Amino acid sequence: MSYTESAAPANHLMETVLPVRPAVVDRGSGVRLKPGMVEDLIGSGTAKAMVISQRKALVTPRGLWFGDARTLWQDLSGAGAGAGAATAIYLGTTLVPSSLPEGTAVLLFTVPEPLAPGTSSVPEDAEWAGFREVAGRLDACDTALFIEASAISNWHATHTHCPQCGTPTHVEAGGWVRRCPADNSEHYPRTDPAIIVTVVGPDGRLLLGGGGPADARNYSTLAGFVEPGESLEQAVVREIGEEVGVRVTACQYLGSQSWPFPASLMLGFTATTDDSVAKPDGVEVTRARWFSREELQAAVLSGEITISTRLSIARSLIEHWYGGVIEDLQP
Repeated sequence: MSYTESAAPANHLMETVLPVRPAVVDRGSGVRLKPGMVEDLIGSGTAKAMVISQRKALVTPRGLWFGDARTLWQDLSGAGAGAGAATAIYLGTTLVPSSLPEGTAVLLFTVPEPLAPGTSSVPEDAEWAGFREVAGRLDACDTALFIEASAISNWHATHTHCPQCGTPTHVEAGGWVRRCPADNSEHYPRTDPAIIVTVVGPDGRLLLGGGGPADARNYSTLAGFVEPGESLEQAVVREIGEEVGVRVTACQYLGSQSWPFPASLMLGFTATTDDSVAKPDGVEVTRARWFSREELQAAVLSGEITISTRLSIARSLIEHWYGGVIEDLQP
């Protein structure tokens, strides 16, 4: 199915977009090119470091745990993890005060096996947790650092060898480049674009869907990965057509969210359709349902359905269509 901008009048789409969230970390793309900059930061005595292992970070009841980079790296090296198994990556410098003072240089140390709390420099009240488990108690800066750290550590864990010749690669540029010593090729972190869409019918109702058991209660926006050679708009049309059999007449970009599980960038759209019947494909989408604003709020409050959490762009897209905050069922 082809996509044309003239398929539907522009006023069928909301003109506003999702709010732009300012950067809270300066990633220092120029600074990290300096040879030895990570080693210099570790030895400075002023840099802080977070630790990730197997997609989980060290956290405390107060939020992300940041240790003194020099002391922590010495402890890791002394335990046999620093020399060959641990990787040091430059995450950037904080631009706003948070759990760290503004202007703090932050490193990421990745280790293959989780350290036991109370050993080395790790406090006894620390624990290993994934982003979803602790995101609700993190401030904006810690959230950004966790997402960045998760994405780059995932890439390092899965791209240890040159894809051209199979030679183990060396880490450069503060952890943001891997170079093959055999053919000198450079390899950079990858990001996989995916579209995520609110579909609005001719009567203004919103189409939500879900996977898994047909009687499950969770509903969300529709989404899918962009394929090679596709534009974002073409991906919207294709995915919505494949998953729920609905023909998109127009779509508009609203905003994005990094979702590093393992390496996605969610590109949010709102789309219109003249169709009023949805036919789930039975594979990725097992149920689909149209909601008016009143029906959606009532279904959430009654516990009849659940929708995406406030951590996700899916919730932002749904509330963008809704025109305000959707109240959740209180436990």
